[in-house]
Amino acid sequence: MKTLGTRNNFLAIEPKYSTMANARIAVLPAPYERTTTYGKGTRAGPRAILSASAFVEFYDDEFDRELVFDVGIATISPIQFGKLAGPKAIALIRKQVDALLEKGKFVVTLGGEHTISLAPITAHLAKYPNLSVLHFDAHSDLRQAYEGTPYSHASVMARVIEHLDPRRLVQVGIRAQCIEESRLIKEKGINTFFAYQMYNGSMPGWQDRVVESLTEDVYVSFDLDALDPAILPSTGTPEPNGMFWPETMSLLRKVGERRRIVGCDVVELAPPMGPKHSEITAAKLTYKLMNYAFFRRSG
Repeated sequence: MKTLGTRNNFLAIEPKYSTMANARIAVLPAPYERTTTYGKGTRAGPRAILSASAFVEFYDDEFDRELVFDVGIATISPIQFGKLAGPKAIALIRKQVDALLEKGKFVVTLGGEHTISLAPITAHLAKYPNLSVLHFDAHSDLRQAYEGTPYSHASVMARVIEHLDPRRLVQVGIRAQCIEESRLIKEKGINTFFAYQMYNGSMPGWQDRVVESLTEDVYVSFDLDALDPAILPSTGTPEPNGMFWPETMSLLRKVGERRRIVGCDVVELAPPMGPKHSEITAAKLTYKLMNYAFFRRSG
């Protein structure tokens, strides 16, 4: 599997720490975009995250650690989708994630639109049967279909719960959905933590409740529009009243402390939709996710 060199890989790191042979983490760029609606440009998201990551510090003061040098990070060449869409595109991503998991890698998939998350989630579910999914998002993404396709970014979690027990889907930051999605959440027992509950005082200790809803093995799917547009405006479907950095990091730390993060994706960065600081924020978030995932692992 071909990897990117120092100029183009995640964190711009030298071969000693970025080949498949010496890296425990594999970053898989999946620049897929077919169903974006309000704002376009998610296909440019993975490249923008990789470029911005060159300006992210290796040292994490929270952990007093340079994770990249402890475990190594290989960046796989971006997936080429051509004209593939829907199930065929998902199958192509799934094949690559399966191969990386077979090699024992911790896989970080970079989107692209949120549709891509179905592939790494199902791949991880095959390896970790008791998996739960921690889904950060402004939207619940539970529409059965949107604009004529069931493989829409707005339907990805509806596809996920066709494979995963809905009670093991835990959603955080939700603040935009249709009434059918609301009904499905109640019907299926999906653990959804709405933004208004998190911020109006009606759910004290909400972070602990999120963690308690998760099984031991956790996959994190992070749609960047979970964050408030004030700190990350460059996404196709921004929504006000979003999450800010401190509570996001606090929650991820608790998950890393009390559970085992086994894989993750970061999706929906749309560089044409906003200023450059969105890209560095997305890159920093990606590296923080890696650090929290290795919270309970040795170097």
